[in-house]
Amino acid sequence: MRTFRSKLFFAIITLIIAVLLCLGLLLGQLFKSYYINVIDERLSKEIQLVAGQIEEIGGIEQLTQEKVDQFANWLGVSVTIADANDQVIFDSVNKNRMNRKTIDEVLDTSDSGEQAGKVVGDDYHYFWKELNEGTDYYYLFLSAEIDEVKSGYSQIWWILIICLSLALVLIIFLGASITNRYTRPIDSATRVAIELAKGNYRARTYDNDVGEAGKLNSSINILARNLQDMEKSREMHQDRLSTLIENMGSGLILIDSKGYINLVNRTYREVFHADVTEYMDELYYDVIEYKEITELIEELFMTEQKVRKQIQILIGIHRKHFEVYGVPIIGTNDVWKGVLLVFHDITEIKKLEQVRRDFVANVSHELKTPITSIKGFSETLLDGAMDDQDTLKQFLTIILQESERLQTLIQDLLDLSKIEQQGFHLSIQEVNIIGVLNEVVMMVKRRAEEKNITIDLKCDDEVIEMEADVNRIKQIFLNIVSNAISYTPNEGKVSIRVTEDQQKVYIKIIDTGIGIKESEIPRIFERFYRVDKARSRNSGGTGLGLAIVKHLLEAHKGLITVKSKSGKGTAFLLTFYKEFPDSE
Repeated sequence: MRTFRSKLFFAIITLIIAVLLCLGLLLGQLFKSYYINVIDERLSKEIQLVAGQIEEIGGIEQLTQEKVDQFANWLGVSVTIADANDQVIFDSVNKNRMNRKTIDEVLDTSDSGEQAGKVVGDDYHYFWKELNEGTDYYYLFLSAEIDEVKSGYSQIWWILIICLSLALVLIIFLGASITNRYTRPIDSATRVAIELAKGNYRARTYDNDVGEAGKLNSSINILARNLQDMEKSREMHQDRLSTLIENMGSGLILIDSKGYINLVNRTYREVFHADVTEYMDELYYDVIEYKEITELIEELFMTEQKVRKQIQILIGIHRKHFEVYGVPIIGTNDVWKGVLLVFHDITEIKKLEQVRRDFVANVSHELKTPITSIKGFSETLLDGAMDDQDTLKQFLTIILQESERLQTLIQDLLDLSKIEQQGFHLSIQEVNIIGVLNEVVMMVKRRAEEKNITIDLKCDDEVIEMEADVNRIKQIFLNIVSNAISYTPNEGKVSIRVTEDQQKVYIKIIDTGIGIKESEIPRIFERFYRVDKARSRNSGGTGLGLAIVKHLLEAHKGLITVKSKSGKGTAFLLTFYKEFPDSE
């Protein structure tokens, strides 16, 4: 903007200087012409006066050199008188003497009929007049030097230079002030416009000027405020959209019309272990290594129709199920923009469906077995076996056992259903965990003695208090200890260790049983899952005990870990908080 101001200022000053120079030259010439005209007019009058004086004294015959010098001194000019033969008769002393060339020019002019005239030289102006005395002709010449004119002309030039210089200085000062006044709003508006072009929408200009400049600044400020509001709105929508895209539970990938990947959200990167730096602005078939996905994208590009498919992909060592929505992006005028794919991870849903199917199958199988036994033995008794007292007693005993097994299964199912309900609540109170464990040991002591299994309970203190639901934790310990006895061979051992710190209580239950394969450990808390199906069923187990233990522990905000090796026993480590963490 300073360049514009400087250019404008210098253009104005240049124009003013040119105008002043032209004006000075014009005034100088006018003054010069004026002075020359004044001298010529004076000489023309003076020559008439001298001619009259000569005539009054009696003509050339009575004229003397002294009189001629007197005329010259009075008038301040040179006086010369010549005859018709080009001979100078009188000439004033110390004055310009006419040269022959000038006299010849005058005589030539006289021959052409003129009786008076003017001859202009470089340094003199000559006025002449013809004097008639009878038949003789004489010529009177008056000449004046123009040095006086030059001197006056020089003074005029100095006056003009001084005046015009002062005028120029004043004009420069006023021009700078006026230029600054009228360019300052434009300068401010330009700076703000540059900042707006850079994206700084907080820039503002002073809008206290009046006139067109004030309107310009007001308009720019209104534009800046509108742009700032629009930018804030755009940033807000962009943040919302980015937050939505990045935090949505489904994977999302956007591909342009040429096949280059433009957008990959966080869920997609986490699920497919994708590096965004390797994906962005790359062709999809170069970076996506899953054939199922690339085939789906190719179908979208070929058909330009919406696609909805369920695909199964092996990611690392895990097999995942996805429901994929693919849509083409069509812009205005049916311009092809690209495709958008959304990946919904339905692996857990598939697992739940499988668990539901397994649950129905297992429940049906578990219920069918005792019911079939009860029905078969009942029919046998009705067919006549009841007449044999020994057979009757044996069959009734089996029917009672199967009924108890059926009752236990139904009760476990009811307990598990109750625990899994959202409205399930614990009755929290102060509990002596050592007392609870002693009660559990007494409850399973008879079963342990039948197999000669030793139960060893050790603790750091006789009383360890914690907040818990006494009936539920008793159910937890009873299920784990019962399983330990069931899966431990005769003459085995079950150890219970209780330790504590300031915040937690640790219960470790170790058996010397058949153990669990490492690959089966993650599944032992599933419903109806059995490590040894035959042994478990013969022992009267329902396959729901550890599933109940898991849910009850989660309800107590506790933690259970399992360590086991096949044939070397199993260790369960249960962790409880001494103070029940309601906020967690």
